Amino acid sequence: MVSNESLILVIEDQPDHRKSLIEILSFHGYRTLEAADGATGIRTLQEESPELVLLDLKLPDMDGLEVLRWVRSNMPEVPVVLISGYGTVAAAVEATKLGAVDFLEKPLRAERVLL
Repeated sequence: MVSNESLILVIEDQPDHRKSLIEILSFHGYRTLEAADGATGIRTLQEESPELVLLDLKLPDMDGLEVLRWVRSNMPEVPVVLISGYGTVAAAVEATKLGAVDFLEKPLRAERVLL
């Protein structure tokens, strides 16, 4: 379960979106980590063990679904929420089949992120 003091990893390649998410989460008491690509995100997961991952679908080095598959295989206890500006029903269904707990479309609203 994610509480207000939980450690959340934000994997998002767009600096403005990443910063915005981190500001929202920090304002509400969450501790945050950040990664701008999938490889850095996986490395951070291995080193820090966050309680939740907010994961962009489109990353510069790999597809967000690849990162989701890695998390499900290696750290199945960590919930992953996929985020995308290119949200489609097919992408949301695929993410859910792979184990994402939610799929959020950009632009993100603070109240939706905090649910």
